[in-house]
Amino acid sequence: MSKDLNVGIVADWLVSYAGAEKVISQFIDIFPDSELYSVVDFLSDNSRELFNNKTAHTTFIQNLPFSKKKYQSYLPLMPLAIEQLDVSSHDVILSSSHAVSKGVLTGPDQLHISYVHSPIRYAWDLQHQYLNESGLRSGAKSMIARFLLHKIRMWDYRTANGVDHFIANSQFIARRIKKVYGREADVIYPPVDVDRFSLVNKKDDYYFTASRMVPYKRMDLIVEAFSHMPDKKLVVIGDGSEMKKIKSKAGSNVDILGYQSNDIMQKYMQNAKAFIFAAEEDFGITPVESQACGTPVIAFGKGGSLETVRPYGEDNATGFFFEEQTVASLVGAVSLFEENSEKIDSDDCRKNAMRFSTHRFRDEIEDYINDKHDLFTDKKRIIY
Repeated sequence: MSKDLNVGIVADWLVSYAGAEKVISQFIDIFPDSELYSVVDFLSDNSRELFNNKTAHTTFIQNLPFSKKKYQSYLPLMPLAIEQLDVSSHDVILSSSHAVSKGVLTGPDQLHISYVHSPIRYAWDLQHQYLNESGLRSGAKSMIARFLLHKIRMWDYRTANGVDHFIANSQFIARRIKKVYGREADVIYPPVDVDRFSLVNKKDDYYFTASRMVPYKRMDLIVEAFSHMPDKKLVVIGDGSEMKKIKSKAGSNVDILGYQSNDIMQKYMQNAKAFIFAAEEDFGITPVESQACGTPVIAFGKGGSLETVRPYGEDNATGFFFEEQTVASLVGAVSLFEENSEKIDSDDCRKNAMRFSTHRFRDEIEDYINDKHDLFTDKKRIIY
């Protein structure tokens, strides 16, 4: 158990149970008496159980029109909104941030530790990709969007000064934090529920991928690549705005199953000969889950995958990388895998995945917060 601290926990928004929310859930387990804050809170009853049935203190965006489904449209208002949350009653503030939660206002006698999944992606190095994908490359709307993103960058940089310690979810994000904020960040990998997955050594003759079908996940690239390999079967699970585009690229060897339950996805993941991952992710949970099943990974060699997958050629390898987000590069990686798959051991995949377990995360986070609080308290004693 952690020491008795008066803790406020701040989320960007609470609408589902994804990576940032899993960190929030673990914070709450460590500090069950903490209070929860968020720009909006639209959790379902089932999801709320994962947050110890806590309801967040929210901002004025909670009550704006269509905010339940269109909350991200209010991004330009979120810096103002997050600053209206009153967390002054807490000694320690923990934020889990990929957007604005690190900008909550704190005082000199409050310790603020921010677990950062990424600085605001669409405001910094991914701005141009975001504008292109949103159809905002030119015109009046483009100019407005660019101006608003410029203002958000200024706000985001300034509010980094209100954070005492940054934790990054990967070395990749630690480098991004250094580039954007000029601050060092300690790395604690996020929690992955590897115990939910069981090891399967004997694999079936198909490849597998699963993700939200949004542009940066590059599911279209995976499906198109397999259309050039008609002798190799691919199973795809996921849904999203790119579904129609992705279906148009699928050959007869590609089965697109749409949204499926976790149990069905787990079954396909366990029995696949390899998991395909084409995104440049900050960390990437699904490749770790696949390895927990003993399933090797064929991943784009950039971002968090470089830290979660041991590449072919190294000891205890768990997968293969392709160097470019192109059809030819991915096809080449699959061919290399086919030629050398027997050199990847399922037990090695499982052992590698265990490095990212939930229990490991909780131990590391709890020790980190307690150590930083002790240091913070000692400094205050010296000053006073």
